[in-house]
Amino acid sequence: MGPLNRIKVVELAGLGPGPMCAMMLADMGATVIRIDRTEPDADAARRRPSLSFDLKLRGRRSIGLDLKNPDAVECVLRLVEQADAFIEGFRPGTAERLGLGPDVCLARNPKLIYGRMTGWGQTGPMAMTPGHDINYIAITGALNAIGRRGQPPSIPLSLLGDMGGGSMFLTQGILAGIIEAKVSGKGQVVDAAMIEGVASLCTSYYGRWASGAVRPERGTNLLDSGAHFYEVYECADGRWIALGANEKKFYDELLRRLNIDPFKIGDHLDRANWEDGKKILAERFKTRTRDEWCEEFSGVETCFSPVLDFDEAPQHPHLQARGTFVSIDGITQPSPAPRFSRTPSEISMPPQAITPENTDKALADWLSRPQIDALRAAGTIK
Repeated sequence: MGPLNRIKVVELAGLGPGPMCAMMLADMGATVIRIDRTEPDADAARRRPSLSFDLKLRGRRSIGLDLKNPDAVECVLRLVEQADAFIEGFRPGTAERLGLGPDVCLARNPKLIYGRMTGWGQTGPMAMTPGHDINYIAITGALNAIGRRGQPPSIPLSLLGDMGGGSMFLTQGILAGIIEAKVSGKGQVVDAAMIEGVASLCTSYYGRWASGAVRPERGTNLLDSGAHFYEVYECADGRWIALGANEKKFYDELLRRLNIDPFKIGDHLDRANWEDGKKILAERFKTRTRDEWCEEFSGVETCFSPVLDFDEAPQHPHLQARGTFVSIDGITQPSPAPRFSRTPSEISMPPQAITPENTDKALADWLSRPQIDALRAAGTIK
């Protein structure tokens, strides 16, 4: 019974950020029905994990439809008539060619929020150009800024473009649109482009760049591994720790715990001292294992943490106390976020296969039993 428990969403199956948006809406209680292909793309299927591990598909059921079939398109439009929101992540113009563009859908449901997820946006000279996360973060300036001095830009998984600039902004746009539609009675189109989401995430850095506080060369600034007190260090066992001791009080306590004379490094905000500071801290952290340093800094205010992998993170005492991760069918995965005090989110179900039983359950929230039977008899649903 999450905060969206009365919201209904139709999702056209896609890759990456669209499904992540649908997952978050489902986690928050929305009833989401996913329209999948009857014949999945073979190349995409090879790159995707098996269904049980494709965690972005949790929280909703799917039905298989051939959208080249006019009856299947009409089926989707009947669902759209009841929906609060619609999600599609095709190249610009594809949904229109299928007969499921925003004009058609809004004609059937004037209050609908039609969410469109693309990398480059619906318009512009690159709108039809293929691309992936790495391309979208590259063109916004973000990729160039991530990495170490003298090294190539570092690729931050697909977290920044697909999930941060894509899923989060599409989710925000859909929710804002739903709120506004409750007031105006009118729907609208949400054009969520990853390039604009990433650019928005970089707002503070653009301000610092304009002020001259950020140097053009990556790995030479306060938060990009340039500073010795905002850095990762290898320990005696080959594992790593992370420091974020920006403020003087945290920095002073860090040096005290490491038994390092502050005058040996000098003013911690003076860039001229950063390289020597790194050498001194690197040498000191190499003298103990990561867990020994964790014990040394336990309860100490220095902005210190271990660098954990995906096996270790769910075992961390703080994350366990918070319930940050949950195990479903033996698969550990992040719990829904954020938290709600009165209407908590939940993972209602793991990823579901398209079966006759699950198809019936998926459609039960939208259509009557005779309507479902008629679609099956006509071969519209597979």
